[in-house]
Amino acid sequence: MKQIYPDLWQSKIYSSGMLNTHAYLLTRPEGNILFYNTGNRKDLDKIAELGGIKYQLLTHRDEVGASLKRIKNEFSPMMGIGKLEALYAKKHVTTDIEFDNQDTEIENVKVFFTPGHTNGSICYYYESPYGKSYLFSGDTIFKWDGRWSTFVIKGFGGTNQDMMTSLQKLRKLKPDVVLSSGFLGNEPYGEVTNKEWVEVIDKLIDQKK
Repeated sequence: MKQIYPDLWQSKIYSSGMLNTHAYLLTRPEGNILFYNTGNRKDLDKIAELGGIKYQLLTHRDEVGASLKRIKNEFSPMMGIGKLEALYAKKHVTTDIEFDNQDTEIENVKVFFTPGHTNGSICYYYESPYGKSYLFSGDTIFKWDGRWSTFVIKGFGGTNQDMMTSLQKLRKLKPDVVLSSGFLGNEPYGEVTNKEWVEVIDKLIDQKK
């Protein structure tokens, strides 16, 4: 794990072909949160050193894997995922929290229902006490060779219309840092100003029309 902000750590990169992924550990006095998934032994050892995991939060089925069971066995976190994606996680672990298809909140982490990539994708938004706001965007919006992009998987229930609606919802947020679960190239996350964020979202919406 590599520390990238005072309360946020990034896992070792995992690559499968063109697609790269990282997990992110948010450290908090009330219990750490692991966003996404990692099975790297050194990552898990560092997580133990940093106090373990209270919650593991996934955004959609692409983050599911056998390492969920290892994490559950070692740290006993409450595992959360959207209701429409839960079936895939249950192949490996028991799901503790299944978010309905609506916006909600869990311990100051805002949960947004953002279908489009898949029919059950969600995103998480957290305002850090250290001054930055983090958007954990899953694969709803991610970096592709340095540019922000989206990807609709119709076979997983994703649609352009849902993606546009979800992007409109994310447009209203003011993230300082956007951290996806998957990316292509060498930039796993990106800092944005509010002006840049609005411009990015508007451009992506135009591309889906």
